[in-house]
Amino acid sequence: MIDWTRVAELRDEIGAEDFDEIVEAFLMEVEATLEELPETAGNASKIEEKLHYLKGSALNLGFSALSALCQTAESAANAGDANVDLPAVAALYQSSRDHFLRELPKRCAA
Repeated sequence: MIDWTRVAELRDEIGAEDFDEIVEAFLMEVEATLEELPETAGNASKIEEKLHYLKGSALNLGFSALSALCQTAESAANAGDANVDLPAVAALYQSSRDHFLRELPKRCAA
């Protein structure tokens, strides 16, 4: 679900303080994008655009399962399929977010 190696690499690259800011910005931006997704229903191009953003953001912060799901959905939207399971994307984000926030203090303390 979470690529903890990527999380550690990013934290080491940018430092703990900046990492905390990145996490906060990531969560806010992803949640805002997820709120916008239902407005794109039926528009494969707009769905693809939003999922592309989510995929990249998720991959950068180690949300590997979310990134993979967004990649699959983005590919479907790119092929013209506007019937992407957006609730599944939102649900996976929520479970990944909860796991990430629960485990992060343990992982950073190690």
